[in-house]
Amino acid sequence: MTADPAKPDVRPADPRFSSGPCKKRPDWSADRFPTAALGRSHRSKTGKARLKRAIDLTRELLGVPDDYRIGIVPASDTGAVEMAMWSMLGARGVDMLAWESFGSGWVTDAVKQLRLDDARVIEADYGALPDLSSVDFDRDVVFTWNGTTSGVRVPNADFIPSDREGLTICDATSAAFAQRLDFGKLDVTTFSWQKVLGGEGGHGVLILSPRAVERLETHTPAWPLPKIFRLTKGGKLIEGIFAGETINTPSMLCVEDYIDALEWAQSIGGLDALIARADANLGVIQSFVDSVHWLENLAVDPATRSNTSVCLKIVDPAVIALDEAGQAAFAKGMVSALDAQGVAFDIGAYRDAPPGLRIWAGGTIEASDLQALMPWLQWAFDTQKMSLKQAA
Repeated sequence: MTADPAKPDVRPADPRFSSGPCKKRPDWSADRFPTAALGRSHRSKTGKARLKRAIDLTRELLGVPDDYRIGIVPASDTGAVEMAMWSMLGARGVDMLAWESFGSGWVTDAVKQLRLDDARVIEADYGALPDLSSVDFDRDVVFTWNGTTSGVRVPNADFIPSDREGLTICDATSAAFAQRLDFGKLDVTTFSWQKVLGGEGGHGVLILSPRAVERLETHTPAWPLPKIFRLTKGGKLIEGIFAGETINTPSMLCVEDYIDALEWAQSIGGLDALIARADANLGVIQSFVDSVHWLENLAVDPATRSNTSVCLKIVDPAVIALDEAGQAAFAKGMVSALDAQGVAFDIGAYRDAPPGLRIWAGGTIEASDLQALMPWLQWAFDTQKMSLKQAA
């Protein structure tokens, strides 16, 4: 009788590796939150000041140009992206880029919901980027910077021309605060603070270039806009939205949580430090992947590998020989075993992605926790492999 694989001696101090909502910053405590805005109207002087503080810190940390607007909007990153699409598309043709499930969701919005007459879809399978050289920037372009469910990101914004005619609408929710965004190439940038900064869900951030503002003030969509999507009134931008006067009621507790994360990021060295932490975390995972035969990064090209949502595929021959349901069951067995041991929570691949693992590596994660987790991945694989052999 074969003995069960030995469990590693060291456990991660924190087993939270979810890709959203993500782990809180190190040493997080709600006890540190200022309470003056809690239980107050978000339209009070105190409430608006805290919302403005969140906007100002966002600008400072991300390096957003002074003439770009930053607003806090409802419904997380999804709300921010759809607000931009529903408000701005239709003025010209649009190229929709998709290489994972969220990008595919924006395609559905454009083709099936907005029913745009001139929407060109440029796609790639999980693990790869589409042909970026085929994108026509005389048209509007919608894309994700970092595919959360595939772990594939654009390496930079070099593929976007500065003299483009169309607008670029970028879903940057798994990239902001971990990858350097080139705002000169981005007209609309969206994210949710539940990702790299480990904030709470339900709030989105919308960043607009002057070109995006011009589109809003000169283009009237052919469809009605819900109230929470309306960014203009009488043909002019509602400037208050970008000074802390939100469209609907935000959670001031969530706002304080976001400010806490921003101030922590500032204290450790700002964006450079956040990027360095995420890069180091990816390095821990990739070093392990490179050392074993049974695991590979889903992103084929190293230049496109995410340093936040690291997606991995199991390539052991015995597992690959299984049908899709069997491969999914094998990966799910690993995830369940790690969860049961309390060493890794929420690291299964996204439901629409190929079977495998997805480990968050953003700046709130400690490299020491990832280092402790890697031997446990081997243990979980060995345990599932033994079960597979016994079932054969």
